[in-house]
Amino acid sequence: MNRKLINWGLGIGTPLLLVAAWWAVSQNSTNTFFPPLATILERFQALWLFDHFGSDVLLSLRNLALGYALATVIGVGLGFVTALVPVVRWALDPLIHFFRGIPPVALVPIFISLIGFGIEMRLVSIILAALFPTLIATVDGIRSVDPSLKDVSAVYRLTRTEKLAQVYLPAAGPQIAAGMQVSLQVAFIVMIASEMLGASQGIGAMTLLAQQSFMTSDMWAGILLLGVIGFGANMLFELAKNKVLAWYVGSRRLAKS
Repeated sequence: MNRKLINWGLGIGTPLLLVAAWWAVSQNSTNTFFPPLATILERFQALWLFDHFGSDVLLSLRNLALGYALATVIGVGLGFVTALVPVVRWALDPLIHFFRGIPPVALVPIFISLIGFGIEMRLVSIILAALFPTLIATVDGIRSVDPSLKDVSAVYRLTRTEKLAQVYLPAAGPQIAAGMQVSLQVAFIVMIASEMLGASQGIGAMTLLAQQSFMTSDMWAGILLLGVIGFGANMLFELAKNKVLAWYVGSRRLAKS
């Protein structure tokens, strides 16, 4: 049997088996804190597909998408400058490694104190938390470009723009993509944390409110939604990465075969 089909089968079958096991174990549950999966799915449909979809789900997704997009643009742009301009690298290197050591969630209380509880606080928290993985990956990717590629670009007298677009970006692309994927995960975590700590709207805020109000089924429904969004976002990123870096993915597969 084709190995790819086996992998797809495992990828789809394992979650289905876990859901089936969850359904069977919780079916007759009378535990307040562990309701039946059927009840959780009913509340999931009522809350997240109807009542709170426009007011909370779309708000969280918008903040995540906007914050992550800005963090990516700033991280890649600043990474190129830091890697290619020695003065900038010497000036920013200590700051980059200082801030990368701070847990991203720890930044949220600081921004609440400085900015308040509005959407601006959530966006700034997401941007700064998601910035550093992409920035560091870009710097490392650019600095590890094969020197022979630089020599070839000099021989062909490529302009600076042509070097960036045709030499540095493709060569560093896989490493930049890896940093962007980590940034996406960090952005998702900080989105939830910022809503739980300093917001009255959003998936994280509604899930925390359900927990504090002892609405256990609603809490589980919120956790389930967060898992679905996190999984879906990662899958979409993988599909986009495989499309954009098809040459790299193909070469890796050939090397493994």
